[in-house]
Amino acid sequence: MHFKCVRAGVNAFGPDGCREILMSSGIVAEMRLIPRSFEYVAPKTLQEAVSILRKYKGEAKVLAGGHSLVPLMKLRLSNPQVVVDLKYLRPKLAYIKVAGKTVRIGALTRHAEIEHSAELKKVVPIMPAAAEWIGDMQVRNMGTIGGSLAHADPAADWPVVMLALNATFVANGGAQRKIPATKFFLGPFTTALKPHEILTEIQVPVPPSNHGWSWKKFERKAGDFATVNTAVIVVPGRKGEIADVSIAVGAVHVRPFRATDAEKVLKGEVPTMDLIREAAEKAAAMSEPSADLRGSVEYKREVTKVFVRRALVEACERAKLLKPEAAVVR
Repeated sequence: MHFKCVRAGVNAFGPDGCREILMSSGIVAEMRLIPRSFEYVAPKTLQEAVSILRKYKGEAKVLAGGHSLVPLMKLRLSNPQVVVDLKYLRPKLAYIKVAGKTVRIGALTRHAEIEHSAELKKVVPIMPAAAEWIGDMQVRNMGTIGGSLAHADPAADWPVVMLALNATFVANGGAQRKIPATKFFLGPFTTALKPHEILTEIQVPVPPSNHGWSWKKFERKAGDFATVNTAVIVVPGRKGEIADVSIAVGAVHVRPFRATDAEKVLKGEVPTMDLIREAAEKAAAMSEPSADLRGSVEYKREVTKVFVRRALVEACERAKLLKPEAAVVR
């Protein structure tokens, strides 16, 4: 299990790394791997879960798959008064449905279910491709897409994919409301969800059948959080131009972001390697990485540029806008 710890300017990934740095820096004298006492409840309905969250006014935490909350509680970086386990809601909140031009995914759908979904591989192939890179098999078999999105780790994988796909999130706090992905991630581990709201569904517009896509992730070791990750969607026009493009980048900013400056370089243009390089440089310029165990600021910006360039090349090739031989050196 991995998570990102940001305390007093210290960035670390994984329980061991976080514990070591916090102790050696003098921020804390001792780190215990036992949570503080808490009340555990497992509501049978969504309405009951919302009522509990309202009652405790921010002192309750939702447990979906447990791969984000539990490590934080063990290190006492999160000390909820109440843990609200959604396990009994899974039959109603775990699904993948393709309805016309929209894919609807229940928030309690597990990463592995997305990874192996035949329907998604046909209409939104970037999602199964990204799911394959999340954590390890244990994490994918228990972790949920909704839990990852609501946790909002800046280095997580799903936020970047959702931004590139222009997804919409459905929240329920007694009444439903929809939140565009572009307005959902407010900062590190901070979302637009209100304390009493639960993320219930993700709605993804189905890209045109001729779209190109790419998912790239650079990590120090298999199953790790990203040093940088990027998702690209390219829609070809009738004259060989890029009719539409979305470029999302994560792990090199306080929140995942759409590289809008890079998108402007490409939209409406016939792609060339020079244009792609320019767009990649624009994306890197929009990043605001911090130096940590994964590298310096300069290193991360360079990696961002390289991986955005590679993703754009691959997406354009899949959209048949760029011949493979035109991009031998990526």
